[in-house]
Amino acid sequence: MHFVLIKNPDASMKLAYSVARVIYAQTGATSLPLVEAVASTIANASEKNNRSISDIISDPDFFDVLVPGSQNHCRLYDEPTTRGFQMCVRIASRMLHGLLPDMVYGATRFHCASILPDWALSRGYIADIDNFLFYT
Repeated sequence: MHFVLIKNPDASMKLAYSVARVIYAQTGATSLPLVEAVASTIANASEKNNRSISDIISDPDFFDVLVPGSQNHCRLYDEPTTRGFQMCVRIASRMLHGLLPDMVYGATRFHCASILPDWALSRGYIADIDNFLFYT
């Protein structure tokens, strides 16, 4: 399969690629349900916390992959031509255009099940998707 990098001056596509890059780095695009869940969480957090999507995807407290030295930080620099990355672009675009249903029941935070951040201690998770836990 041949992938073509879309070059589009449209600001929404630029943001879709930025969102996709962070989602891809965080999840490795291991499954469609996980990518949809993380995108839904970004949309929910933006709406419920009155924050822009750009602000959320650049927040290292929200995405631990943004911290240099984190386990998957190097994925931020992967080529955008892989099948998994392209899936993330499609889901990010759907989310930005309001075409992605809430896949996580209103969750506004998430983390990988192998870690337990301090903020999660006082909350009960509401969804478990591919080894990621989602919280309201």
